[in-house]
Amino acid sequence: MWQTSPAAVAALIPFVCQLANGAPSNKRLEAFEIATLGGAAFRIEQVPNPDFYYGSRRGPIALARAYSKYGHQIPDDLLSLIDQILGELGLLKGSKDEHRGGKGKGKGGNGQNAGKCSKGNSTATNPDLGGGGKGGSKGNGTATLPKGEVAAVPAEFDSQYLCPVQIGTPPQTLNLNFDTGSSDLWVFSSETPITQVAGQAIYNIGASSSAKVLQGAKWSITYGDGSSSGGNVYMDKVTIGGVTVENQAIESANTVSASFSRNKNQSGLVGLAFGSINTVQPAKQKTFFENAMNNLAAPLFSANLKKGSAGNYNFGFLDNTEFTGDITFVPANTSAGFWQFTAQGFSVGSNNSASQSAPHQAIADTGTTLMLLPDDIVTAYYKTIRSARFDGASGGFVFNCKDQVPSFTVDVGKYKAVVPGEFMKFAPVDGETIETSKTCYGGIQSAGTLPFAIYGDVFLKSQFVVFHGGNNELGFATKPL
Repeated sequence: MWQTSPAAVAALIPFVCQLANGAPSNKRLEAFEIATLGGAAFRIEQVPNPDFYYGSRRGPIALARAYSKYGHQIPDDLLSLIDQILGELGLLKGSKDEHRGGKGKGKGGNGQNAGKCSKGNSTATNPDLGGGGKGGSKGNGTATLPKGEVAAVPAEFDSQYLCPVQIGTPPQTLNLNFDTGSSDLWVFSSETPITQVAGQAIYNIGASSSAKVLQGAKWSITYGDGSSSGGNVYMDKVTIGGVTVENQAIESANTVSASFSRNKNQSGLVGLAFGSINTVQPAKQKTFFENAMNNLAAPLFSANLKKGSAGNYNFGFLDNTEFTGDITFVPANTSAGFWQFTAQGFSVGSNNSASQSAPHQAIADTGTTLMLLPDDIVTAYYKTIRSARFDGASGGFVFNCKDQVPSFTVDVGKYKAVVPGEFMKFAPVDGETIETSKTCYGGIQSAGTLPFAIYGDVFLKSQFVVFHGGNNELGFATKPL
């Protein structure tokens, strides 16, 4: 059932074992040959997405995608800006009201179970997250929708690097986005209407001798603008690196949101959160990692993402050339289906700055680019940048690109995770590059009313992060930047 490439087994790769249980701890332990450990271990290298959009105003779009993914209402000013940006890029199809759902009369729902909107600015409310208060007769009503990502925004704005995945027999290679903030493995397929395919590599179901339909199963992800992706479910072989899961649920797209249709190099997503938030009905399906975990040399994977270049994921082992010092492990609260942890406080500026107590829940999400933090932390950070201001039209904080930008440190257990100030220059606002732009969009933005902070790629690219499924822990360590 399990296959591991000989090269992966024979490789001399340092492996950190005897990982911590329970309370936060620091471990630096000895290295072994993978061949002596038993089980599978492999590295998967990211590949660049040629369609990734580097230009101005990528920041507001990243914020809108993050809000919609987690069911947070997108402010009207931000929606208007997105309409303008997509129109300028020739990516806006249909009328503005069709794109945004319009702003008109609509009756909002109550509490967790929101009602329908006739023409309201319908924004997803994740039932797992709570919220969704009353909407006014002319207000922005909310509809209870599953988790997803904003469909109004093309995926090339978010997925700078992708990972090759092989599906079926013989194997078909598709470049997919690894996402620790979701739990569906869905792909463009031979069932996807040709009008929704723009050059993506597809999963040809009929060409795979090992594909079997999962009878009666359907999947569906609804996005913040009311559009959706969904379709049938097949069981087939999936190989990532040197490991094959023989019977992995593959969610075949009969319908694909225009967001993903426009990105010809991304053929879908690999969710690496927990199966409890998988969208397959009537029975939720396990993720690739959950299926592979017990057959790995160690039940974990690490993310070594990088700023400005392709990073990598390691499954089943830890490479101690990729991090420095000790790894601090903290408990992961998986009850909501995410890699959730507790951050105790923060500081701004030099490592000698005193930490301020600010306990908050957070999730580690490789599928979100920004850091979304509680308002008091966001305000405290931007107070230290002379030119920083909240730009309502952009939905977030901006500042002069020439300003000295301080580092941001978050306390996780006994570990202090430092995000360099340069990482906070997330995107240009009035130029095509950071170097040519006067104004920069900040890498830290408000989490609004979300019940937890989102530690996305701005944070993850500054750290070596371990996702330990055996112990339900997250590990953090410094690394060469």
